[in-house]
Amino acid sequence: MMSAHQMTVGAVYDRARCLNEMKAGGHRPPLQQFGCVVLMLALVLSAAAQDQQTPFTLSVSTRLVVQSVSVKDKDGKPIEGLTKEDFILTEDGVPQTINTFEFQKLDDSIPPQPPSRVAEIQGPAPLPAPSEIVAVPQGGRYQDRRLLALYFDMNMSDVYRFRALEAAQSFIAKQMTGADVVAIMTYADGVVRVRHDFTDDRSALQEVLGTLINGEDQDAGIVDFGQSDGEFSLFNTDRQLAALQTAVQKLGVLDEKKSLIYFGGGLSLHGADNQAQLRATLNAARRANVAFYPVDARGLVALPPMGDASRPSPGGIGMYTGATAMASMRGFQRTQDALFTLAADTGGKALLDYNDLSLGIVAAQRANSSYYILGYSPTNTAKDGRLRRVKIVLKNRSAELSYRDAYYADKVFTKFTAYDKERQLQEALMLESPITELTIAMEINYFQLNKAEYFVPLAVKIPGQELVLAQKAGAERTVIDFIGEIRNEYGTIISNIRDKVEFKVKGEAATRLATSPVQYDSGFTLLPGNYTIKFLARNSETGRIGTYQADFTIPNLNKEVLRLPISSVVLSSQRVAMIDALFTAGKKKEDKAQVGNPLIEDGLKLIPSVTRVFSKSRDLLVYLQAYEREATTTQPLAAFVKFFRDGDDKPIEIPATIVSDGLNADSKAVPLKLTVSLDALVPGKYTCQISVLDPSGQKAAFWQAPIRVIP
Repeated sequence: MMSAHQMTVGAVYDRARCLNEMKAGGHRPPLQQFGCVVLMLALVLSAAAQDQQTPFTLSVSTRLVVQSVSVKDKDGKPIEGLTKEDFILTEDGVPQTINTFEFQKLDDSIPPQPPSRVAEIQGPAPLPAPSEIVAVPQGGRYQDRRLLALYFDMNMSDVYRFRALEAAQSFIAKQMTGADVVAIMTYADGVVRVRHDFTDDRSALQEVLGTLINGEDQDAGIVDFGQSDGEFSLFNTDRQLAALQTAVQKLGVLDEKKSLIYFGGGLSLHGADNQAQLRATLNAARRANVAFYPVDARGLVALPPMGDASRPSPGGIGMYTGATAMASMRGFQRTQDALFTLAADTGGKALLDYNDLSLGIVAAQRANSSYYILGYSPTNTAKDGRLRRVKIVLKNRSAELSYRDAYYADKVFTKFTAYDKERQLQEALMLESPITELTIAMEINYFQLNKAEYFVPLAVKIPGQELVLAQKAGAERTVIDFIGEIRNEYGTIISNIRDKVEFKVKGEAATRLATSPVQYDSGFTLLPGNYTIKFLARNSETGRIGTYQADFTIPNLNKEVLRLPISSVVLSSQRVAMIDALFTAGKKKEDKAQVGNPLIEDGLKLIPSVTRVFSKSRDLLVYLQAYEREATTTQPLAAFVKFFRDGDDKPIEIPATIVSDGLNADSKAVPLKLTVSLDALVPGKYTCQISVLDPSGQKAAFWQAPIRVIP
């Protein structure tokens, strides 16, 4: 909406841009031309109203949905010469009017530009917004060009990274055609960087790739899009997915089909990873018309049954039963499952178990033949965030059509009023397309209370930087709203979460916000089974929302007969008084959800390290419970801690801790509390292994998790 007395800086810039382009001949595709006409109409009417000194308001609301449609005959050849009258497009069964129509003809017979050419296909330079990293070319479009974005995860090992970069060099030198334009993007240290915009200049692309291979710092002058939230970026796969989401959103400024070739060393989704972030990344790719082509830079990997030479043999009976080898294979396959999902759900193809990595780029190249671009304004304008199903067919003609068959409508959340904020938060919880504006990390543990029930403590971390945003908005206080639900495997809601925490964003406490995460915890009593948790947090000052969604299992430890039954393991570096927990919910009120929480003892709460990042200057605190079913008194247990590091021949072993008391008569739980010094560990990534032995029962239990040690 624009009044006669208001015009934003963006509107002034858009007006000048439209005038310049219209003076230049008006050579813009219908989509951009239509936008300029609407904008100029609004400005003209606004000026007329101002001249007449009469109130005038013009509201223009247009939203085009763009579909890229590949049409092929029975032999797989593109069908050309169609018009928009040849297509029937419906959304949720309702016919739609096609407003824009173009044909993109990709001709691979055109030879590529010679390497000596130093001309880049890029758009006009004036006044680019900081978020617009993908330049819009002269004329507004990459007409008849194939858009390939090469995306490198620079956190891979050196061997895999060099292999991926050399494969890209080989493709550009030998297989890039005249129809191809290529962009180069990287992800490192939690930040997405655009190293080069779309171009057909092979020399420029080779120069960038050579710089990356040599490891030279080329960050100066490059626009960064941070996915780093301190400790949140060190272990969380969510950060990698969020970085991919950032990349596809920037590619979304172009209407053409885009292929993002993702070179990575696997992507494992398990443990504390957020399923909502995976869904949000896939939704963003569909909306931006981007197909993922993941390439596993590890190539074809042979897994020795006893492990390779990078670490000592795991030992144990599993070496002889095949359990160790099967576990290794399952772990490797999990790292490829997420890559396959990214490709399958966006219309791409994953390249797994191939040593010639350039085939991944070739697959994206061959998949993109000539296609049609159809744009329409949906008749359903409700911004409800719901799924819209699209169907496109040809009139009186059979052909194979490939297009995006569904998308999620917009859902706009602004700063909440006291009247409707509860309703809006409930709506956000029910959305099929999760909102991931705010980073959330979560840890769910379980401890047996009796033969049937388990106490399930929930620990949540949100970057303190989120509160800094409220501070920058001028607020002295802000509230983080929490809402969530737990469903069983049948979809029935078992428990609900609804809470809020108020924070001061001024004064001494505010200085800690940038580095101290917001810690929230709660607890539930559940029966053994499979569950799904969906959890939302909202900054009431900025309106930003984050979603966490994950499946978790509460095992029935009564059925554990071969091994020593143990609870989940909590790793921590701090135990604080309940009233002094600055960023913990419920610090000044009696929290009924904490009744039965074994992490609270003598008024002190053990704070789980959700991100599992520890400073070597502080001790590592380990807590778990072992269960002695038939015991009436505590049977002595021995607990061991080991740290494995890739490349080290020998693990770091901590002397055993003997526990001989503490048996709970009701739950038969024996608490194990270990304090481990990290002084001997060099900063870096480790696998922490906890082993518990029951000599009298001749049983054992093992637990492993990745951790990060920092100075």
